[in-house]
Amino acid sequence: MGVELWLIRHGETAWSLSGAHTSRTDLPLTEQGRERAVKLGEYLETTAFAKVLVSPMSRARDTCEIAGFGARAVVDQGLMEWDYGEAEGKTTPELRTMYNDPDWGVWNRELVGGERVEHVGERADGVIARALDGAPEHGKVAMFAHAHILRILTARWIGLGARGGSHFVLGTGSVSVLSWERETRVVQKWNRTFDE
Repeated sequence: MGVELWLIRHGETAWSLSGAHTSRTDLPLTEQGRERAVKLGEYLETTAFAKVLVSPMSRARDTCEIAGFGARAVVDQGLMEWDYGEAEGKTTPELRTMYNDPDWGVWNRELVGGERVEHVGERADGVIARALDGAPEHGKVAMFAHAHILRILTARWIGLGARGGSHFVLGTGSVSVLSWERETRVVQKWNRTFDE
C-alpha cells in the first residue's frame, strides 16, 4: 500500500451553514465549526502524518490549528477552493433564479467570472504530486481544505475527470481517506463526520 491522503474539510462557517458558495471570501469558523475542529483533533491525535498541507484560507488554517496540526502545516495554494466568480456568496436556489435556469449548478454550468472546473482539476493534480513527493512509502499526508477542491481532488485520484467530483459529498469538519488496493488508487473511507 502506498501513501494515504487524508482529506479534512474545514469546520462550519456562516456561509457553509446557509449553503452559500464560498471560495475567496475569507470567513471565520462558527462556534460549531470550532467545536468540530476540536473533535477532529481528538480523532486524528494518534495518526502520524508525514506531511500536513493546508489551504491559505483562515477557515482551513484555523481548523488545522485547533485540531493540533498548525505548527507543522505547509500552506499549499493549490488547495484554495474553486473560484466561483459571481456565484460567490449566493446559494444555488438564488443563482437559479438569477439566471432563470432551473437546472443551474456548479457542476453543469460555466461559472461567470470564475474558474473552469478543468483548471481546478489541474490544481488538484499538482497538490497530489506535491503530497506524494518525498512522502514515505506507507506515509500519511493530511490536507485541510474545502469541499469542492477535495471532491475534485478525489475524482482525479481515482482517474475521473474533474467533474467526477460531483459524485462525492463532504460534510463540514469531515475526514476522508484516499489510499490504494495493490496498484489501484481507491477511496478507502469517505465523509467521516462527528455529528452527535
